[in-house]
Amino acid sequence: MEIGVVGKPNVGKSTFFTAVTTADAQIANYPFTTIEPNRGVAYVRSKCPHTEIGKPCNPRNSVCHAGTRYIPVELIDVAGLVPGAHEGKGLGNKFLDDLRHASVLIHVIDASGGTDSEGNPVDIGTHDPMEDIRFLEDEIDHWIYGILTSNWRRISKTAETMGKKPETMLFEKLTGLGISEHQIQAAIRPLGLPEKPSTWSEEEILKVARAIRKESKPMIIAANKADLADDNALKELMKLDDYIVIPTSAEYELALRRAAKAGLIEYEFGASDFKIVKPEALNSAQTKALEKIREFMQRFGSTEVQKAIEKATFELLDLITVYPVEDETHWTDHNGNVLPDAYLMPRGSTAKDLAYKVHTDLGDNFIRAIDARTGRVIGHDHELKDGDVIKIVART
Repeated sequence: MEIGVVGKPNVGKSTFFTAVTTADAQIANYPFTTIEPNRGVAYVRSKCPHTEIGKPCNPRNSVCHAGTRYIPVELIDVAGLVPGAHEGKGLGNKFLDDLRHASVLIHVIDASGGTDSEGNPVDIGTHDPMEDIRFLEDEIDHWIYGILTSNWRRISKTAETMGKKPETMLFEKLTGLGISEHQIQAAIRPLGLPEKPSTWSEEEILKVARAIRKESKPMIIAANKADLADDNALKELMKLDDYIVIPTSAEYELALRRAAKAGLIEYEFGASDFKIVKPEALNSAQTKALEKIREFMQRFGSTEVQKAIEKATFELLDLITVYPVEDETHWTDHNGNVLPDAYLMPRGSTAKDLAYKVHTDLGDNFIRAIDARTGRVIGHDHELKDGDVIKIVART
């Protein structure tokens, strides 16, 4: 699962990315600072079940702190997108190609209206951030449309002759974009299209592209630079029906994480406050800056950057956390490690899906599973719940 951090240049994408990952993206105030995609790891939080059994856990693929499991997710921060990218403007299709495997997008916009459509700095409030949301949708729609329409008539007629369903033909056309046939089917079903794709008009194909984008690349809006934004402008953004919109200040989050790393403050990412532990090491400007950050956190609940990551993971992708174990009594692996692994799974996943997630051999040789909390035997089609602790029994 990969989260794409997208948007036009100079809106704070790289600051957002650096604030939530272990990577160190280049940060500067000019367009196209990011040319090659940056990849890094962020963490989403889930309650760790070890508190239920009164034993410390031994995480292997994640981190646990004070009863909270921090589970890694991969992020990619790509070059800024400008209008006309699908036609090769700016860094053009490279941006779009870098997003092929993204499961969900966080669209970082400048909520303050302080950057124009090309990503150049302008006076605060002089650019409408709503335009940036519309243009990014349009660019991705036309990117998918361009892929679909390449040799459309020939391919569609051949598919019809072979008796292929439209969703199968579309899936084959979009191979490599991380889009499933099921997602395509769900996207085109409500459109009421003609039975034969070869008769679809250009307008209908664009509708298909738009529907596929919505289904396969869900998007959350990080209304960044909210600390500089006008209250009324923020309120208008928050009224958007089609998106989850989260006011963020990536610059504040990055400042807090760096201050914590330097030992100046105590701060857990996503927290609603922080504690200054070395006031004597701060000058007056730094102290004033931290108080300004605190005021923002009191207003919004946090810097909201972590919230954007977790909303994308748990709400848009609808993932749950599941803990596979080998000993259902002690919740351990064969080495005695308590709750060593935490996996993010799509809601609706089954016990057998978990077996395949752990290892292909476990899935192939699946016999049954055991709910470690209840001791109840469950079958291959048992639907998992968030926080489940599960033992997989397989043929050896």
